[in-house]
Amino acid sequence: MKENVTYLLNKLPHLTLIVAALALLSGCNSLPTQSDGIGYRNARFESITAVRDYRACRDEALTLDKQARHSGAAGQYHQSAALLEKCEAQLGPGQVEISTDERMHAYALSIQNYLKAGDVEKARQNFQKFNEQFTDQDLYFADGTSYRETFRALLGPVSESEYGRYSLLNANTTLKAEMRRVNHWKQ
Repeated sequence: MKENVTYLLNKLPHLTLIVAALALLSGCNSLPTQSDGIGYRNARFESITAVRDYRACRDEALTLDKQARHSGAAGQYHQSAALLEKCEAQLGPGQVEISTDERMHAYALSIQNYLKAGDVEKARQNFQKFNEQFTDQDLYFADGTSYRETFRALLGPVSESEYGRYSLLNANTTLKAEMRRVNHWKQ
């Protein structure tokens, strides 16, 4: 037994060296190949370009919106809405570089501008897409009223029995009063 202990003590420096070498080797990461680095850079460049293009498109649409508010021209509201819709469509699926809030604001403005332009059907279609795209999220106007509930009242197919429930909506009181007035004169 004394011989076995002596044998192990003589081999200990070699075993320690082997264990240390294995530990060092296991901690090494393989370096990316040349093509991995280029692919990543290309993907990143495309992503940055898409964000820049989206924001330039959105800014152009916001300029049209500002002009429409100044002139009150329905055609300019429609142009602004169509351009905002195009900006969103150009993004395509999977673009996560632009914040959800930023996209929601632009999409909501396009719906509002279609409505101001008189294209109620297009506003309804885009409101439905908005609800599908941004489920369980909402925007709020300066007075604290809900964008979703306000536009649901304006665009949604609302049955006559629901008019009484407008008091429960987080929508502008003037809008709710107007919807009740319209319902009263329909009967």
